Parts: sequence; structure tokens; C-alpha cells
Amino acid sequence: MTRPLERTSPAPARLRPAGYTVVRVGDRSFLLHRRASAVALLLAFVVAVTAVVSLCVGESYVSPTAVVRVLLGQPSPDELVVGTLRLPRLVTGLLVGAAFGVSGALIQSVARNSLASPDVIGVTHGAGAATVTAMTFGLTSYAVLPYVSVVGGLSAAALVYALAWRGGLHATRFVLVGIGVSIALGSLTRLFLTKGDYLVAQQAKVWLTGSLNGRGYDQAAPLAWVLLTLVPALLWAAHAQRMVSLDDSTATALGVRLGPVRLGLTAIGVVLASVATGAAGPVDFVALLAPQIAHRLTRTAQIPLLSSALTGAGIVLVADLLARRVFSPVELPVGVLTAAVGAPYLMWLIARTRARSAGGT
Repeated sequence: MTRPLERTSPAPARLRPAGYTVVRVGDRSFLLHRRASAVALLLAFVVAVTAVVSLCVGESYVSPTAVVRVLLGQPSPDELVVGTLRLPRLVTGLLVGAAFGVSGALIQSVARNSLASPDVIGVTHGAGAATVTAMTFGLTSYAVLPYVSVVGGLSAAALVYALAWRGGLHATRFVLVGIGVSIALGSLTRLFLTKGDYLVAQQAKVWLTGSLNGRGYDQAAPLAWVLLTLVPALLWAAHAQRMVSLDDSTATALGVRLGPVRLGLTAIGVVLASVATGAAGPVDFVALLAPQIAHRLTRTAQIPLLSSALTGAGIVLVADLLARRVFSPVELPVGVLTAAVGAPYLMWLIARTRARSAGGT
């Protein structure tokens, strides 16, 4: 007796979120967001082009071919101008912008608020107050000031975190407390500026605006080491962002310990913002603008860290290029240009938030 053939249904295909591609490396597989990857590549190209233009343009013009020759280590008569004078400043700007971009992305993810950034919640103001205090008492070494800035930024963040904690970290309370601490620290900074030596006060004012003038590898090296050291932590942060983006009840039901996760993300963001502030001063609004631009470009659920870093680096490089050339021979601090763009954006963001609240959304 023959048995009838059994009809077998094909195995169901593995489901993956829309917009993602599965990338296999050996035995491991990863989900790669297609749009975010394309945006990151585009941003990297824009940053590279801007960097070459920045190395070309100055008091004397250097051709792109000569710039590439210097970057490749080949003998060139433009080695002094490109390799010694312009390249250290460019490297510092790249690292500062990337650090501010990632810092803003992490803090905005924790606060779940697009208004939250290191320069709004008091981190850069704490770093600035500590640095100006040190300069007032005669400590003006650029080799030491970055570490003073880190101590000031961490202290300000710890104060904001302690004042905002009420059995949990509420996003709105976190931002409001940070703004209050920023105002207090700004007043303290102005007090020390009036009490200090005139020449030191002038130097501190330029530093407080945020400037890449005179910056080089001495300022870039500590920031580069911090970024390299934090690579494992940033990989964890990219994963932890998904957890803090959920509402508290859902995340708790999934077994996520929100307190330690938020504290870890905030600590990484604060360290990056503090070291970047020590390298170039508090370059305002880069940490506010970069994550939001990257988020709108990628349209991902979380703020992308890589795109935020590239966007921050691009903003600082473009602002520094414009600050050097638009008002030539006068050279403006890079923070003047970023503030000119960031301040109207902040006001628009506040008005948009108020309009949404009034509409009940």
C-alpha cells in the first residue's frame, strides 16, 4: 500500500525589520540600517572634502594635489604651511566636533529631549568655570587645562544629576535643573573674569567663546586617547540607546536597569564634552545641532552615534573655515559662528516644543 505524498510547506523566511540588511561576518550576523549607512558614508565624504578645502585655503593658497602629497608623507615645499600650521588645527577641530556630536547624542538619548545637550545642562559651563578659575589663579598651561576642564565638567554633571534625581531621572526635570546650574556657573565665571588679571581675562574670554586658533597636537592628543579608550564603551552605548528610548515601564518589564544604564550613558557623554571643552573651549551648540541633524537625515529610531560624530566634525570644520576666511584678515573664534547658527535653532526648537504642548500632542 502506497502512502500519499505529504505536501510540505516551505520554511518561513527569517523576518528582519524594514530598512535593514543582514551582514554576515564569519559565523556572526548583524543588522545594518541601509539609510543610516548611506548617510554616514555621505557625511564622511563631506567631512573629507571640507578638510581638504580647509588645508588648501588660508593666507596662501595650496593646491589640493600638494595637500594630498603632504598628507601621504611625500616631500613637498608646502610641508610647513600644510603639515605644521594647518593640519594640527584641523585634527583638533575634527576630534572636538566628533566628541561634541557623540556627547550630545548620548545626553539627548538619556533625557529623551532634543533640548538637552552638554552646553544647555551645565557640563560645558562647569568645565569653563573650572578652567577660568584655574587661569585666574595663574594656571595657564594648555597641557594642564584640559584635565581641569574634565574635573569641572564632571563636577557640574554630578551636581545636576544629584539635584534632578527624585527616585528616578525625569527628562524635563533633568533639563530644567541643568539650565539653572548653567546660569549659576556662568555667573561664577563672570565673577572670576572681573577679579583676574586683565591679560588673563582676555585670554579666558577668547577660550570661553570656543576657538581653534593656536590649537595643535598638544590639545588633540588627550582627546584622541580618550576617544580611543572609550571605543568599547561607545559600542555598548550604541546598544544601550535602544533600552533608554523605551518608556520606563516597558524597559523595566524587559529587565533593564534604567538607573545604571542612564548613568553610564551620561558619564560617557560628560567625559567627551569635558575633554572637548578643554581642547578648544566650549564651542556652543555643536552638541545640540549635530545629533538632531544626524537623526533627521538617518530617520532611525535612536540617534545614530557615528553620524552624530561625523556631523559634529563637519559643523566645526565648516564654521572654522568660515570664521577664518569670511571676515579676513580678522579671524573670528569658531564658537561665534556655531552660536550664530545654534541660538536661532534653539529658539525655534523651544517654540516648536511649546506649540506641540499647546496642541496637546
